[in-house]
Amino acid sequence: MSRVYPFDDAATARAVIDDDGTLVEWNEGARRLLGHAAQSVLGRPAARLLADDAPPLPPTGLRWQGTVGLRHRDGRTVPVWLLAHRRTPHDGHDGGWVVVTPLTGARSPAEDDPLTAAGLVQSPCAVAVYDAELRLRRMNDAMAEVIGLPEERLHGLRLVEIGGRPQSEELEQGMLQVLITGSPLDVQTAMRACAEGPAHAWLARMAPVRDAQGRVHGVCLAAHDVTDNHRARQRLQLVNEASVRVGSTLDVTRTAEELAEVCVPALADFVTIDLLDPQDYGGEPPARLTAPVTLRRAAHRSVLDGVPEAVMTPGQTEEYPEGSPQADSLTAGHTIIASVTAGDTQPWLTWNARRGEQVRRFGIHSSMSVPIQARGLTLGVAVLTRHRRADPFAADDRLLAEEITTRAAVCIDNARRYSRERETALALQRSLLPRTLPRTAALQASSRYLPAARAGVGGDWFDVIPLSGMRVAMIVGDVVGHGVEASATMGRLRTAVRTLADIDLAPDELLTHLNDLVVRLSEESGVDAGPGEVGATCLYAVYDPVSKCCTLARAGHPPPVVLPPGGTPRALELPAGPPLGLGGLPFESTEVELPEGTVIALYTDGLVWSRDRDPDTSRELLHQALGAYADSLDATCDHVLHTLLPPGGAADDVALLLARTQGLPAAQVATWDIPAEPALVAPIRKQVVEQLDAWRLSEAAFTAELVVSELVTNAIRYGAHPIRLRLIHDATTLICEVSDTNPTAPHLRRAKTFDEGGRGLLLVAQLTQRWGSRHTPDGKTIWAELPLFEEDR
Repeated sequence: MSRVYPFDDAATARAVIDDDGTLVEWNEGARRLLGHAAQSVLGRPAARLLADDAPPLPPTGLRWQGTVGLRHRDGRTVPVWLLAHRRTPHDGHDGGWVVVTPLTGARSPAEDDPLTAAGLVQSPCAVAVYDAELRLRRMNDAMAEVIGLPEERLHGLRLVEIGGRPQSEELEQGMLQVLITGSPLDVQTAMRACAEGPAHAWLARMAPVRDAQGRVHGVCLAAHDVTDNHRARQRLQLVNEASVRVGSTLDVTRTAEELAEVCVPALADFVTIDLLDPQDYGGEPPARLTAPVTLRRAAHRSVLDGVPEAVMTPGQTEEYPEGSPQADSLTAGHTIIASVTAGDTQPWLTWNARRGEQVRRFGIHSSMSVPIQARGLTLGVAVLTRHRRADPFAADDRLLAEEITTRAAVCIDNARRYSRERETALALQRSLLPRTLPRTAALQASSRYLPAARAGVGGDWFDVIPLSGMRVAMIVGDVVGHGVEASATMGRLRTAVRTLADIDLAPDELLTHLNDLVVRLSEESGVDAGPGEVGATCLYAVYDPVSKCCTLARAGHPPPVVLPPGGTPRALELPAGPPLGLGGLPFESTEVELPEGTVIALYTDGLVWSRDRDPDTSRELLHQALGAYADSLDATCDHVLHTLLPPGGAADDVALLLARTQGLPAAQVATWDIPAEPALVAPIRKQVVEQLDAWRLSEAAFTAELVVSELVTNAIRYGAHPIRLRLIHDATTLICEVSDTNPTAPHLRRAKTFDEGGRGLLLVAQLTQRWGSRHTPDGKTIWAELPLFEEDR
């Protein structure tokens, strides 16, 4: 962007030469000096203006100064001192060379000139004084040393002509503001001193120069080198940035990537993060290492797109021998800085030819290997290298890299410990959850379990338990908390549920016993927080394929959703009940009829809970996903998860159980009312044999006849009327059930040698696959299951 100044620009002769030596700018001061008009020289080679013995144009380097002979329009040779700056493209200007020389030259100032009085020649601070046209009037030795040119050569030049940099224009704009407003101004900038070497940070303090009457005659510029302070602030800022950016997740790889991102380009041009594999050391990384060392590349980053310097990809492993920067720093336990150009790493690069080729290709000249250590353990190494930055690593860089790496090491160790605990909890969870769901005549089932994306493995569980009489129990529960402790609590509750289900407790009674167990677990935890410290929610349902009824009870758990055949999904209205461990209110059972082919969905709250939407919207999405059900329960499970869960995973762990009910045809059930007369047991046995023949199960008739005889005889002898016998069968099992109104359950006993009775139940236990009893509202039912083999059918 061009600037207009309220002073004569022709006091300086200025020309611009592009990279091929052609004149592209020629001002009025240049015409005054050599007599050539702009139209006669622009677009022509600048070399035509040089005398025969003058050096060639354009020059080389970043800045050039010297006296050359130039051709005047009248043919004579004019010796002129020139100052040339290499101009970088900016603000719409192309690159090239800016060549200037002052036309005013040195002149003796008046004794009362305030500009002269302002000069502090012997001050250690770099000071220069500019007049009302912002041309240099005086400067001290310190400023001459900063600029790299003597004072007498620069008299009459503006700051942009002396510096030739975009920063010079910024400073001159500040000086113009001071000249106009009469107020001091501080400007911070970064630029090279003497036009060579690394850039320094400068604080330019500008103040107006006034006469005795207070009128502004010029500007005094004092330059302070604040490079050390600037670098210190940069280091503090980088450390603070590392504290904020590194460790945003509990993922080891992502944490390593964040460490690399912080270091590039602020500290290095190329960074690699290599970590030890704890499995190679028995699960825990060691405090000290010996070469060779095997490391896995966790992350790398470069100032160049695509990280072309890398010879490995993340996830790959490599063995680093003694003499490599990685192994040397790990075995020594401290940072090692090596100069590649000095040959410090030559043996390593000779052994690893590919790395040596990369070093030569990209001009890598300095490397720094920093061990990643936390809590007395060595986790890996960060290797920082430079090739674009010319300065090698210094002691300050070492301190900064160690500070950042130490902070990152704690985050990496936290992520490693979390990952290990998560893997342990997940393995425990998987081992406690059913590997496969049992195939039953009552229903078909499919399930899914997903751990939380960030919070880790929790205490969600599900189960399908075959019960007596072809009935099936379905359970979904959720233990409060995450981690190994929650998984262990889940395992204890799941075992308790299976035990309580095995004695055929009603759903409300089962939850009552389960609540008592959770209360005891909370008391055993040793926490003084009171009831509910160990908490859980649970939904328990029992489906009977003969009656096609389902009895359910819940303890603070989301209600199930049912999809009747040809209908729309709806949530079952069940009494909520308190969560397990709180106590106080009783649990209630509800019985509903589920036609054959009904799909019922049991789930934990992680499926419908989201930060991005309210629970009602999530439940509506669940209903829509279930409404799209076709024939496959597995596909429906996947569709439900895909619909409700975000791409990055759920915030809480999720358990989902889908079941499709199946009814048992009436033709596969036979029932008899038993009279209270032992002599009539024989006709009952005969009717049972005839029914088995009708079912084409004659091979099972002998065993079934014995079992029925023993159970019916016991019921007549010890039970209470009315007594009922029921036979049920499916493709694999024949069930014999005898019910009476006496609630007393039978038990096995050891008969003595000469006892005439007491062996009936022992005989039943030996002849059947399993047997047992369950309480009913009217008394009890004794049941026995006989396996059916291929020849039985």
